Amino acid sequence: MESTDIPLTSSEIGNLWMTYQEKTMLLRFLEYFLESADNEEVKQILKTTYDFSEQIVTKIKQIFEGAGAVIPLGFTPNDVNKGVPKLFDYLYEPMFLHMISKIETPLFAFHSTMSYRKDIRQLFKQLTANSQEMYDQCVQFLEEKGVLTRPPYISMPTEVTFIQDDNYLSGFHLFKDKRALNAIEVSLLHHAIEMNLTGMQLMIGFAQVAHDKKVKEYFVKGMKLSKEVETTLGEFLREDYIEPPATHAGKATNSTVSPFSDKLMMYLTNLLGSFAVGSHSLGGAFSLRSDLPLALAKLAQKIIPFVKEGGEMMIGHGWMEEPPQVEDRRQLTKT
Repeated sequence: MESTDIPLTSSEIGNLWMTYQEKTMLLRFLEYFLESADNEEVKQILKTTYDFSEQIVTKIKQIFEGAGAVIPLGFTPNDVNKGVPKLFDYLYEPMFLHMISKIETPLFAFHSTMSYRKDIRQLFKQLTANSQEMYDQCVQFLEEKGVLTRPPYISMPTEVTFIQDDNYLSGFHLFKDKRALNAIEVSLLHHAIEMNLTGMQLMIGFAQVAHDKKVKEYFVKGMKLSKEVETTLGEFLREDYIEPPATHAGKATNSTVSPFSDKLMMYLTNLLGSFAVGSHSLGGAFSLRSDLPLALAKLAQKIIPFVKEGGEMMIGHGWMEEPPQVEDRRQLTKT
């Protein structure tokens, strides 16, 4: 039996639907960036990413059509406005793709582990590999331009040691200094701050150009929340005399003309917020100093209601497309 003759499972339908939403969103941003980018190497990265994303959207359409499912709406050319002033300046385009690749790579890898039909498994393997390649290209380019801050270097370990004192787990010593951060903790902090630096400029730009007053206010909240995350987590690094990541590139301009629909900007903000919740949970799970998980949890307690508020606003405006629904058989028990 051909794999395409096997019905799609609920997880495969859901993950393909989510991928369609994300990829049609990305296509709209790429269309705008391709028009406004002024670096030829950046344009090539954008064009390669655009062509691949377009192929994936077409492939998902074919899979849904073959299964007799309706094609999602996602995001269309109506969600992007061409010919408007640049909303972001020097090299923001590869910084944006660098951020997106950090979301896509673990997401598509996770989707692949929930896929059973051979063609769907291969599709998500292809998506994962492409996101990794996009990450590689962006890192290479941004490092060459000197606008990407590497995580800090530390001394190489010269012997194997074991933790002897449970004070290693404590971050709240009253009478002595806390231990220094370990390499795992530094890497998690650096990753979270780096993502928020790019996200904060996105929120600034969105807040400047949003049409709806409440949507504009929501993006201002996102801007302030990104700054709080960067400041809170950056302080952990500064306590150990480590400078948090920073860059002079990729700032929002002073344009007030929107390249994107409010719907599109709200969707991406919701996606970034949801990823931040998962990322903070992962960071807390792998941090062995007790003050770090607590700080990450407190930040998550602010991000979760922010994401929820965004979802409610999208529903209120009729912008949130409903995922494929399981048949409600609970009514059978009430007869």
